[in-house]
Amino acid sequence: MDKEFRIETKCVQSGWKPKKGEPRILPIYQSTTFKYDTTEEMGRLFDLKDNGYFYTRCQNPTNDLVAAKIADLEGGVAGVLTSSGQAATFYAVFNICEAGDHVICASAIYGGTLNLLGVTAKKMGIECTFVDADASEEELEKAFKPNTKAVFAETIANPALVVLDIEKFAGLAHAHGVPLIVDNTFATPVNCRPFEWGADIVTHSTTKYMDGHAMQVGGAIVDSGNFDWDAYGDKFHGLTRPDESYHGVVYTKQFGKAAYIMKINAQLMRDLGAIPSPTNCFMLNASLESLALRVERHCYNAQKVAEFLNEHPLVGHVNYAGLPGDKYYELAKKYMPKGTCGVISFELKDGREAAVKFMDSLKLAAIVTHVADARTSVLHPASHTHRQLNDEQLVAAGVSPGMIRLSVGIENVDDIIEDLAQALEASTK
Repeated sequence: MDKEFRIETKCVQSGWKPKKGEPRILPIYQSTTFKYDTTEEMGRLFDLKDNGYFYTRCQNPTNDLVAAKIADLEGGVAGVLTSSGQAATFYAVFNICEAGDHVICASAIYGGTLNLLGVTAKKMGIECTFVDADASEEELEKAFKPNTKAVFAETIANPALVVLDIEKFAGLAHAHGVPLIVDNTFATPVNCRPFEWGADIVTHSTTKYMDGHAMQVGGAIVDSGNFDWDAYGDKFHGLTRPDESYHGVVYTKQFGKAAYIMKINAQLMRDLGAIPSPTNCFMLNASLESLALRVERHCYNAQKVAEFLNEHPLVGHVNYAGLPGDKYYELAKKYMPKGTCGVISFELKDGREAAVKFMDSLKLAAIVTHVADARTSVLHPASHTHRQLNDEQLVAAGVSPGMIRLSVGIENVDDIIEDLAQALEASTK
């Protein structure tokens, strides 16, 4: 935007800027194709010589305007939306990696991402080394190899709630000439802006707080524009050498700081097609307008709930960086001074069986395979999102067998606490 507005204003105003006589609200361009008057006009679009739209699998105006809003929220130069958060993670890594390459990833991450990078990417010839985010720089150094192409982590790990030391990871990545990719889903740009701490690329599952209403599945990738791909041209030749699958275009030469995102649009979207529908993007945009308000309420409620659980005699341990005694309290104050997120994880003293009784006794909170929307929800990661992992992998991911993940909604916090209290009592019967 012309003026550098604060983030609350950007949530409402960024992206679609109607001109005289145009709709005030972002239109839904619900069309697969776009008409042109001449063959030459269409040809120039396919050659990437002109800006425009020809097929929604590659780009769509509704989608691009919402991506531009998210890029503005993060402080990036360009963004792209995907059909899911998993697709965003895959594209973010696959855009610069190929068979024979290596990535480093923090082990405390979402179970689906752990499987994507540790199992599926391996089948494609991309090796992944998982590291403890809390390890010393000396230990982390050992994970780098000559063929390392990227470092990946989450600002707040799902569901372990490990807070990433972004500066530490960015410094290590840059010392080895590779970008740091950070999943900022839980913190959102309202609470954390990873680019300001050295991250190069940010991903989101927009399904979570950005949507906030459990209405649509989606993902986003934003590039800071700060990583110098040309400085490491031999390593990132997909960006710095001619793409023979697209008329020999050299992305860094033709698109400058937007090269990384343009390659995703021109190559990965063309070949793999994980693009969201324009209608889903329209709904996402509507939700983004209230993102700052909702995140503030989520954090307020979660803080009150965490304090309640921390004092309850049946609760053995609470993970929430807003608690002064939490391991990540100081890191959270540094990177997220306005609050972390609305997600809490905790364990009951009586273990897994009590956890199951507790969850089954909840009345307001629902057991769902979801997190980070307006409604309070609960999930048992070892039985649900991380079910595919063995005990050793669970521990590495920061998930104990008795861990409960509680996503605190925006209802009245007293109603939430009363529901938790009666379920905790029921867990002993």
